[in-house]
Amino acid sequence: MERTDISEDVIHVEDLVKKFGDFIANDHLSFRVKKGEIFGFLGANGAGKTTAIKILCGLSSPTNGKVEVAGFDVKNQTENVKRSIGYMSQKFSLYDDLTVFENIRLFGAIYGLSGKQIKERSDDMLKNLGLFEQRNRLIGNLSLGWKQKLAFSVAILHRPQIVFLDEPTSGVDPITRRQFWELIYQAADEGITIFITTHYLDEAEYCDRVTIMVDGKIEALETPRNLKKHFECETMNEVFLKLTRPN
Repeated sequence: MERTDISEDVIHVEDLVKKFGDFIANDHLSFRVKKGEIFGFLGANGAGKTTAIKILCGLSSPTNGKVEVAGFDVKNQTENVKRSIGYMSQKFSLYDDLTVFENIRLFGAIYGLSGKQIKERSDDMLKNLGLFEQRNRLIGNLSLGWKQKLAFSVAILHRPQIVFLDEPTSGVDPITRRQFWELIYQAADEGITIFITTHYLDEAEYCDRVTIMVDGKIEALETPRNLKKHFECETMNEVFLKLTRPN
């Protein structure tokens, strides 16, 4: 699915280098991500994805290069960056021993929302998810699919400019994955930029653009359609294998 109603940059990375001693985790990365774009960030384990995401989230500093997120420099304006983003980790990040609403209230307060904002937004969110009647149920009693959909909705509760999703559909069934992507499309249509990593290569087809990292470098960055055309492949899985296993 390719969309054209995408405008200004919200992520600007230019010549990013991150070193750990003599090891180069990110080797001169340059890319831009636009407002409302669904941007796939792919690569095998150890390719440098996690290191780059930590820098983009303001959790680590680049060794060299320019990195701006939501108009803020990640080196000098870290707190502004953190206030402008949402994040959902690969491992479920809500608290099993709290109820649905208690989790929402907790994270809403962390994001700096008022009690009134939390109440209004939580009601809208839970009705949209079909969980309004489950608001007083313990998170630990929900299925993994519901947990993941709720975690994503909580990650954008404060209406960030960008949300980072680290393999959000790992371990869920195909139907739930499809429903999760419907939430992603909805958020993107509302202007939230989606920066997503996934090991499901069919999900790369759902992104506006995809970058593929190999050994700390960006080896490809284009729309899924253009990547398949360029590498003469039928699927993104074939493209990925051509780049990561050239021999």
